[in-house]
Amino acid sequence: MPQYWLMKSEPDEASIDDLAHAPGQRLPWTGVRNYQARNFMRDRMKVGDGVLFYHSSCAEPGVVGIAEVCSAAYPDATQFDRKSKYFDSKSTRDAPRWMHVDVQLKEKTRLLSLREMRERPELADMIVLRPGNRLSITPVEPDQWRAVLALLRT
Repeated sequence: MPQYWLMKSEPDEASIDDLAHAPGQRLPWTGVRNYQARNFMRDRMKVGDGVLFYHSSCAEPGVVGIAEVCSAAYPDATQFDRKSKYFDSKSTRDAPRWMHVDVQLKEKTRLLSLREMRERPELADMIVLRPGNRLSITPVEPDQWRAVLALLRT
């Protein structure tokens, strides 16, 4: 049984268009430096899980596409790159602290804005809508997943 996730990315970091133009329409979800989000990727995400691709920290945040987890978790190479803003001096190749998965585009969609999501009672319990939520990766319940897909098709 697949699980579902909402994964936030800043469009200037990795946008839905970047994913659409990547080789195989596949990108590594690098740069996550929050332990809970890392643990979701490392411990719970499986190949085939559904992903709501969400643009954050932009003029109009919201869901902009549907993707799928297409790899098991593996070490995020940016933690070892001294030139990367995601470099972590405490991480070693023998004991990496940061993991990530690859995601593959399924469909670029219309923008389902955060504002529109907040107006929908069937989405009221989504973690992304909770005050103060700043996690870049959050689980999505199956009924929420179906509701978002239905909204994107309208």
